[in-house]
Amino acid sequence: MSGPDEATSRAKSGKGEAGGGASPGLTQDPHAVREAKVNNLEAAIGHEVRAFRKKLGITVSDLASATGVSLGMLSKIENGNISPSLTTLQALSRALGVPLTAFFKRFEETRNAVFVKAGEGVELERRGTRAGHQYNLLGHIDNNTSGVTVEPYLITLTTDSDVFPTFQHDGMEFLYMLDGEVVYRHGGSRYHMRPGDSFFFDADAPHGPEELVMLPARYLSIICYPQQGRTG
Repeated sequence: MSGPDEATSRAKSGKGEAGGGASPGLTQDPHAVREAKVNNLEAAIGHEVRAFRKKLGITVSDLASATGVSLGMLSKIENGNISPSLTTLQALSRALGVPLTAFFKRFEETRNAVFVKAGEGVELERRGTRAGHQYNLLGHIDNNTSGVTVEPYLITLTTDSDVFPTFQHDGMEFLYMLDGEVVYRHGGSRYHMRPGDSFFFDADAPHGPEELVMLPARYLSIICYPQQGRTG
């Protein structure tokens, strides 16, 4: 069995279970600005129809001939003055060679957010939790657009807390130590966590606090997994 110091050093060197490569494959640009959205559905559809038509280098008359939609109707659609029927949108998608959903990409959809004041997280008993593990849920958004469910918790351990509850579940988990000290087990390795330490791991392996070194202990636990019915 690995000791805390050995597991920690292996994690830092990128050779332990918590380690990764020297150059993580992070490709998303968090500062990228997407094309401006439109909060009017008709205007959003009209913009896309015109853009796809011009990209193909065809005239409104050409598109009218290809779809059977009148010139006047197409003009109103492109100017956002009318809400086209589903049949019309289907004809346009076929003529322009784009999926039906492409006409809606500039439409401004509501993006949810949750703000929780200090001390106002929802205290709950998470399934599988052992005695004395206080969970405060810091926010939750159902059916978000990312396809990923995220559960952020503030966990508090006291002298009443059990050690090494063998949690094991789908997804990934991130821990950030705030106060106190614990020795946290993941699979066959142990990690001595002190304030400021973080731990990111595959949650399918048995894991949990095995030794409560200094109490009370508090840490953030952020669990991420695919939404039910979503695989990507």
